[in-house]
Amino acid sequence: MNAEMEVKVSGYQVLERRVAVSGTTGRIYLPKAWIHKQVKVILLEPVTEESVEDEQ
Repeated sequence: MNAEMEVKVSGYQVLERRVAVSGTTGRIYLPKAWIHKQVKVILLEPVTEESVEDEQ
């Protein structure tokens, strides 16, 4: 699941954000104009055991 892959997508705008903690999940804040629009989220850094432990 953590294998790097190349992804090609077509879209209208690109934003780069950090995922914020929100209770027991993560949250990304996006522009209000994007409400009810379809988006894709691409993980740019691998998930490691250390990164999961840091969040706990």
